[in-house]
Amino acid sequence: MNGSKNWELAQLAAAVFAINPHRLGGVDVKAFPGPVRDTWIAECSALLNDTRARKVPVNVSEARLLGGLNFMATAKAGKPVMEQGLLSECHNQVLLMPMAERAERRVIAHISQALDSGTLHIQRDGFAATLPAAFGVLALNEGIDDEALNESLSERLAFQINLYDLAVSELSHTPFSPADIVAARHRLHTVSLSDTLLTQLVTAAAALGVQSSRATLFALETVRALAALNGRKQVTDDDVGDAIALTLGHRATQLPAPPQNNDTEPAPTPEMSDDNRDHTEQGEAQDQRQQTDRPPAEQLLEAAQAAIPADLLRKLSSQHNGRKNNRSVGKSGAEQLCLKRGRPCGTIAGDPRRGGKLQLIATLRAAAPWQALRNRERTDNDQRAPIDIRKQDLRLTRYRHRSESTTVFVVDASGSAAMHRLAEVKGAVELLLADCYSRRDSVALISFRGDKAELLLSPTRSLVRAKRALAGLPGGGGTPLAHAIDTATLLAEQIQRAGGTPNIVLLTDGIANIDRIGVPGRAKAREDALASARKFRARSVNSILIDTSPRGQTQAHQLAQELASQYLPLPHANAHTLFDAVRVSL
Repeated sequence: MNGSKNWELAQLAAAVFAINPHRLGGVDVKAFPGPVRDTWIAECSALLNDTRARKVPVNVSEARLLGGLNFMATAKAGKPVMEQGLLSECHNQVLLMPMAERAERRVIAHISQALDSGTLHIQRDGFAATLPAAFGVLALNEGIDDEALNESLSERLAFQINLYDLAVSELSHTPFSPADIVAARHRLHTVSLSDTLLTQLVTAAAALGVQSSRATLFALETVRALAALNGRKQVTDDDVGDAIALTLGHRATQLPAPPQNNDTEPAPTPEMSDDNRDHTEQGEAQDQRQQTDRPPAEQLLEAAQAAIPADLLRKLSSQHNGRKNNRSVGKSGAEQLCLKRGRPCGTIAGDPRRGGKLQLIATLRAAAPWQALRNRERTDNDQRAPIDIRKQDLRLTRYRHRSESTTVFVVDASGSAAMHRLAEVKGAVELLLADCYSRRDSVALISFRGDKAELLLSPTRSLVRAKRALAGLPGGGGTPLAHAIDTATLLAEQIQRAGGTPNIVLLTDGIANIDRIGVPGRAKAREDALASARKFRARSVNSILIDTSPRGQTQAHQLAQELASQYLPLPHANAHTLFDAVRVSL
């Protein structure tokens, strides 16, 4: 899509959003800070007219977002006084979210709940209330690479506009005025949509692979708003095409199927009399007029295909349909809560003498509702204090941080075909390790052969150590699968105790012939391997089993089920395929 067409679509999205902000959710504005984004925001604000846009800081506290106890008013009145939060203040207004791609999940959760119901349910600081909170959202998305707007929020926003590649010279004045928006709002409830156009709208969503019913409802609201904006009471084909481009194009997960060409020659028709020929010609003319009045579905899909982002179109054309950008391995560590480091995420009751930072305002909020009761409990001999703070009132700052993730390769080095698998694993580990330098990730390597498993490479980010361990990796002998799983379980426990997140990658054909104590025997070895797998599953460790046999083995699939692992048969995988499989699966 060229720049001028992209800008026209962005202007149209601003006008439609201004007509009915709450019903349409909002706009995902993908743009860097600069004059292009500022121009679009200024035009959108002008169209909103009396609808005010309130800014939500990226680090907004939960108390400011939802409301709660007003400490100053409570201290003055001697009884709990509730303070209104930002979301309820934005009722019938618009929420402006700078750097929306970095918004915390708790903030996204509260905004999403309000977008769904138009109300805000508060149960905090001794208050329980339901407040009106119907608003629209302008999410300013500056994300690049793997940074993206939270899916829960993006699904609730009808529109997405991309202003990244627009130049100032490509901008034009909006063809809409605030008076047009006001008139469209008054006309909106009178707009009707025919069953035929509704069917085309739903068909277009299915052809683009849009599964969300919320997206189809957004498209329905958009076609009605477009008709009202153009001064009509009846939706037309042009409105449907624009609505598909605005609401469905960026949600596409597949390319529309090309129309089927019927190259067969029509069957010869028998000769007709003049009267029959006249009637036939009249019928054909009527059919042609009906087809002219209603364009075929593929014409409507052209608008959606033109609105599909270029990168998505390239991925779809390369048969990567529906695959979203995977986050890097280094960001796969689990989120953890602690009292010492990370991003602040609320407070928790605790004693600061045991570690942690005292949150004074939260402590005063916790103590304020009890002051009247505590004052009545005092006797005349008790020393009177302005505020009675007790141990249970103390609040500490709680932080959230992502732990370091460690990918552990558990490699079957037994048998005559081991050298092929070892070469693949060596390449995959080196590729993953090179990526770990920028991701603060670690890798480890466990090899099992003969009668035992051995930790060849402890968790490390050192490329030199990894290459040295990989170069000396031996092969051949029996398959002590149970001992390998036990070793991986022990290493995963050590990583978890150190605050990390382990990811286990087991490469084997699943055929064991050495039991846990090192004695040959397939039956006992198989039984021990399944028992070890059940113990591993109890640790709830993220894992994947890659079946390296020439053909998929039933035993490997059964072992993956006992491990609660993802099963991936890759009989002919090379180092790059293995590396990609680990990245996608973990």
